[in-house]
Amino acid sequence: MEWAVIFEPENLALFGNGILITLWLLFASLGIGAVLALIFALMLTGPWAPLRWVVGAYTFVIRGTPLLIQVYLIYYGLGQLEWIQERWNDVWPWTYFKEPFFCALLAFSLNTAGYTAEMLAGAIRETSAGEIEAAHAYGMSRTQTMWRIVLPSALRRTLPAYSNEVVMMLHSTSLASAVPNMLDVTSAASRIYATYYLPFEAYLAAAAIYLTASFALIGFFRFSEGRLLAYLSPRRH
Repeated sequence: MEWAVIFEPENLALFGNGILITLWLLFASLGIGAVLALIFALMLTGPWAPLRWVVGAYTFVIRGTPLLIQVYLIYYGLGQLEWIQERWNDVWPWTYFKEPFFCALLAFSLNTAGYTAEMLAGAIRETSAGEIEAAHAYGMSRTQTMWRIVLPSALRRTLPAYSNEVVMMLHSTSLASAVPNMLDVTSAASRIYATYYLPFEAYLAAAAIYLTASFALIGFFRFSEGRLLAYLSPRRH
């Protein structure tokens, strides 16, 4: 095992750039996905049947197809459409479809939005009827009850499941290496492997980076759950 190669300055810089792009891709996709998921969850639990059907079909497709296929469809598939090719040189937002990072970000954002929307919608549906009745007894409207009572409670109860989604998205960012010219952690390892023919050292170093990031995220969410979900813990006598 030639671990000294991994610690050469140029290779450390390569992994450093890969870490920055991976984290930027992760948190940007989570942020955009969270906003979309909130909107979709409200549609899934709202009174408008057509919106429920449309969003339900979207989440079904997203959860029923591999993320890698979604990345390929956005990066390679959309580029084959003539009406996009006619616009992607000078018409916003189609100009971004030539950018590898944008295509990966779009795919990851849409993917995590589909999963998170279903989790949040499920938590909204499982809100205690007593909480809703108490809100109505105070004279709150349907909208006020949703924003002041139901949604805050649902967001807290979704946290354990959402923590798994965040860790899975961290691991899924490795699929960005399938997009040409993307330099994430996995791409950095692949470049080192291609240069030095050291697959174990390169990919074990990448695995160690993902493992460290996973433990950091898990620790953050456990701390957050302890603070935000303390009221659900059994009482100590």
